[in-house]
Amino acid sequence: MVNDLLIENIRLSELVLVVNQNQPFFLEFEAFLNARGYDTIHSFIIETSSEKAKEVLTAYFQTPFANPMLDGIGRPYHANKAKWYFLAWLFRDAPAQRLEPLLRAVEGANPMERRVTLLNKIREFVAPLFSRPESWTWPALSEVMLARLEGSRRSLRGSQFEKIARSSLERIIAKHKLKLKVTDKEVRLLDETFDVEVVGKKGTILLPVKTRETMGGGHALLFTRDIHKSISVAQTNGYECLPIIIAESWTGDLSSLRCKGSIYIPMNPNLIDKITPILESELEKHVAVLASIT
Repeated sequence: MVNDLLIENIRLSELVLVVNQNQPFFLEFEAFLNARGYDTIHSFIIETSSEKAKEVLTAYFQTPFANPMLDGIGRPYHANKAKWYFLAWLFRDAPAQRLEPLLRAVEGANPMERRVTLLNKIREFVAPLFSRPESWTWPALSEVMLARLEGSRRSLRGSQFEKIARSSLERIIAKHKLKLKVTDKEVRLLDETFDVEVVGKKGTILLPVKTRETMGGGHALLFTRDIHKSISVAQTNGYECLPIIIAESWTGDLSSLRCKGSIYIPMNPNLIDKITPILESELEKHVAVLASIT
């Protein structure tokens, strides 16, 4: 029965809440433009004077905003980063993935000048592509922001579980008086990243932390393949591996990879408060694995 299924999309409901909390930043940007003679954001987008538009963009970066802009898990961005991300998203672009590399080739006496020059070029490019005034209203931007913050959220959620795993391991190591160190850095081997590292006299254990919200589709196969590849790379390079997998429904099999242990928590990774004590309890079950490298 449909009523028995988990219909609620926790990720979506939380993201919508974050996006709605970012509307005051949008409204403050509108007010900023109004004070400079633009009735709407669209009227600024179609500004024909490149020099005037650059002056407005410069003033935007120099003007303190009262309202914060939140990231994918509801934390406020640093003021400069918030303004940079906001305009990039407004212009339908990706600030970190695409624009940051482009900045290296842009002329300017300082980072702000380079950002202004690049953003103005992008403004001029997108103006005819999104010629309808409605494309520059809050409902339109909120959809863009929802998509952009989803990617941000996945990365930040992963980072949260890395921190939780480190803290749990430190408590377990202290409790059992194991001569081990949990480092505060990721480990990179070839093109793989291992989130948590435990170092002992006899060796090192790497703990890749893998999370997934949805249950099916082609990406589920890629998720499983990513886990297997990560473990294989660690073992090929002489490391023991203790993978942590947090996913609503995962049917992968790690028995063929000769891991001394693995942790699978069949829950939605958005349920951080519920998962945290479970993760520590599961790590506690692998004290023997940890002790093997002391």
